[in-house]
Amino acid sequence: MADRKITETALEPLIYDDQYILMVNHLKKYFPIKSGMVSRVTGHVKAVDGVTFNLKRGTTMGLVGESGCGKTTTGRTILRLAGEKTGGQVLFNGKEVYDFSNAEMRTMRTKMQIIFQDPFSSLSPRLPVGEIIGEAVREHNLVSKGEFNDYIDKVMDNCGLQPFHKERYPHEFSGGQRQRICIARALALNPEFIVCDEPVSALDVSIQAQIINLLKELQEQYKLTYLFISHDLSVVEHISDTVGVMYLGNLVEYGETEDIFKNPLHPYTKALFSAIPVPDPKVKKERIVLKGSIPSPANPPEGCKFHTRCAHCMEKCKKEVPVQREVEPGHYVVCHLYDK
Repeated sequence: MADRKITETALEPLIYDDQYILMVNHLKKYFPIKSGMVSRVTGHVKAVDGVTFNLKRGTTMGLVGESGCGKTTTGRTILRLAGEKTGGQVLFNGKEVYDFSNAEMRTMRTKMQIIFQDPFSSLSPRLPVGEIIGEAVREHNLVSKGEFNDYIDKVMDNCGLQPFHKERYPHEFSGGQRQRICIARALALNPEFIVCDEPVSALDVSIQAQIINLLKELQEQYKLTYLFISHDLSVVEHISDTVGVMYLGNLVEYGETEDIFKNPLHPYTKALFSAIPVPDPKVKKERIVLKGSIPSPANPPEGCKFHTRCAHCMEKCKKEVPVQREVEPGHYVVCHLYDK
C-alpha cells in the first residue's frame, strides 16, 4: 500500500499587525501512524487541525479543553518543540517561526519560553538550582561573568526564591518551590512570550493561588505575554484576557474572557462550563452531560467533529465542516447553529 500523503491547501499570507505578538493561522500538526515490517505510514493522528488566533502583547490567552484535545501540542508546535508543522502559519513579531534558520532560531529561543506541567521531571536532578536557572543565561551570553551571580540572585528573588537555594538540588524543594524554579529559568532569558503548559495542575490549591499571583506580577513587571494552557476553568477565568476552547484539534470558540464565560455559544463550551462547581449549596446548576467519548484524532468524524456528541446535531453537521464566524465583536465560534 502506498504511503498516504497530506495535501495542504494554499493559505492567504497573514497581514502583520504589530499589536499582536503572535499570529497563528490554520496551524496543523499531524503525527504519522506507522505499521508493518517496513514501518509504512498508514495514517495520521491529527493532534492540531487548523487552529487560528491572534495574541495581543502583554495579555494572557487561556487555552482550555478536555485531555487529549491538542492544547499542549498547539503550544509546543508554536515554539517549534514538536518537529516541523504540517501546515499553517505562525508569526512571532511578524516573522514566520518556521522560516528561521538554526542560528536565528537559537536567538529566538531567548524570546520564546515554556513552563512545563510537571516541575519535577522538567528539572535536571544532577544540577543545583543556580546552574539550572543560569545554564541558558551563560549559553546565550546574556550577562557578563562579573554580573552573572547578581543577575541570577535577582531573578530568583523576583520568583520568591532565596540566594542560598542556588546550591540545593530539585529534590530538596516542595512542588510549589520547584515550579518557581521553572518560572525563574524561563524568566532568566528575558523573554517576551511564555507558553504556560498547565503550570499549576500538579500543585495544591493554596500553592496554585501563589503561583498564579506570581505569574500576574511578573507579567506586569516585565510586560510578558502568556499562552496559558489549562483544564481548570476557574484558573483560566482569573488569569486570562482572552480564551480559546479546543475540541479534537480544533478551536471551536474564541473571544474575550468575559464574553466567553457570560455567553458561551458553542454546545461544547456550554457543556464544559456547566461542569464548573458553584460554591453555594442553594444554587442548583443544570449539568450538560455529553454522550459518548471523544472520537479518535486518527479517524475523526466527517463534518463537524463534535456532531457525534452534540444534542443540537443537524444533518448539515454530519457532512459539512463549519467555518469560524464572528457572532459578536471579538467573539468567534465554529458551529452551524450560527450560520447566516
